[in-house]
Amino acid sequence: KIQLLKNNRNFCFKMGQITDNVQFDTVAREWRCKWDTEESLTACQDVLQNNLETIKALKGVKDVQRIVCGGCKDFKVIISLEADVFGVWEESSFAPEADFLEKLKAIKYVSSIETQTYTLMSMM
Repeated sequence: KIQLLKNNRNFCFKMGQITDNVQFDTVAREWRCKWDTEESLTACQDVLQNNLETIKALKGVKDVQRIVCGGCKDFKVIISLEADVFGVWEESSFAPEADFLEKLKAIKYVSSIETQTYTLMSMM
């Protein structure tokens, strides 16, 4: 369910609700992989840098985050959008996702390339 609410600046936005006590105002798409060498991590970062302006220009983007774990060797990109416009991006097959993932697949020592969609809600 999506409902109209007002934030503290009196702008209307839509908030989703999974259950009566689980709401969200953000939907995120995560692109992730495992890297095995510093060279492969560097190449993953290069793919992100080469796509960053396109990603940031998506309608409704709230945030783009990159997470790197040196211990488990995760490389993750999380693209957060306003809940009410996420569906438009989904209808475009999350462009430029396919190209981004293909470039990750071409990097030596990169594996476990996956995607996930989830909701976010600040608890602050």
